[in-house]
Amino acid sequence: MTDTSHHDARIAQMTFASVYPHYVTKVVKKGRTEAELRSVISWLTGFEEATLDAHLASKTTFEDFFGAASLPDNASQIKGVICGYRVEEITNVLTQQVRYMDKLVDELAKGKALEKVIR
Repeated sequence: MTDTSHHDARIAQMTFASVYPHYVTKVVKKGRTEAELRSVISWLTGFEEATLDAHLASKTTFEDFFGAASLPDNASQIKGVICGYRVEEITNVLTQQVRYMDKLVDELAKGKALEKVIR
């Protein structure tokens, strides 16, 4: 198990709106679309377009964003290394959920088929 306690509080207070533009830049730079990004985020969180827009507009923290989300049962199949940590070994639930999203964005940006990113 990887101890991420030094990151957990900081991640909880980061806003989804502050990170989202970086996700968009990353995927668009690699030839993907914002619509594909939104599909991935919607799959992970269960949020529809209007709900995503509302979270962006209200500058929701990741803690509140994932607190309102409904992750799919198979989200635990998201595995691999992101930011130096194996996502499946992260012990803090919120940090793990944020890293799930980071991992999916990375997979999308690396050209993985959308159908494979959305498990």
